[in-house]
Amino acid sequence: MMNARRQTPTRHGVPAYCSWSGGKDSALALHHALRQGAEPGLLVTMLTEGGERSRSHGLRRELLEAQAAALGVPIAFAATSWAGYEEALRRQLAEAARRGLGTGIFGDIDIERHRAWVEAVAASVGTEAWLPLWQRSREALMREVLDLGFRAVIVAVRDGVLPPSLLGKTIDAQMLGRFAAAGVDLAGENGEFHTFVVDGPPFSRPVEVDAGERSLRDGVWFVDLCPATLKFRRRRPIRNSMGRSPRSGVHASEHAAGDVQHLAVDVVRQR
Repeated sequence: MMNARRQTPTRHGVPAYCSWSGGKDSALALHHALRQGAEPGLLVTMLTEGGERSRSHGLRRELLEAQAAALGVPIAFAATSWAGYEEALRRQLAEAARRGLGTGIFGDIDIERHRAWVEAVAASVGTEAWLPLWQRSREALMREVLDLGFRAVIVAVRDGVLPPSLLGKTIDAQMLGRFAAAGVDLAGENGEFHTFVVDGPPFSRPVEVDAGERSLRDGVWFVDLCPATLKFRRRRPIRNSMGRSPRSGVHASEHAAGDVQHLAVDVVRQR
């Protein structure tokens, strides 16, 4: 089995795909990969069976498409059940490999079983897993998210651990202090919360959203984020450390009538 690059050396011009949840971990991992010279050619996101929501965070498909457009990177979707998740992901990664994208960017931080799983799946289609955040301090990563100017909106909280009043709010230093006081992992690595990134260094423009209804499912509170009219506060386009823009455009699989199932937070999940 191929090992993840734990020291994340500079790799100028490396064509890569990125396992994309729409949350802070995948966004920060992509940012670090770009800084080290990666050329992202595809975002890969898994959806629920109906193809309308992300399998990991319960996000609307159109929000993920808006992120991809703001990043200037194509996105590919696969609709699947939890039972068929691994096989569906392998098919998507195999397609990425056929496009010449031999490295996969993953946002895992320090959970060994997650690392072992993504390494095995990536290697099974002839690609290599790259974990730019691996073994970094969770607290340091969250401080970096804020220092870099990422805007991560809370989209899910575990019932009884964090209050649903946090849904729709952007993580800031005060919120991290509140997490610490409550004994909650600052990065939410135990499923305490999940996020949707609306802006940050790799984005050419923010993704504007409105917070819709809240709902409680399987012990997790969710807020239904909906796309708002985009306010195009354009900045410079996404660049890597070589000054080149990655491949642009947005690709999506066929839209299917879907369900609104959400994540199971104790399952190995797309970061």
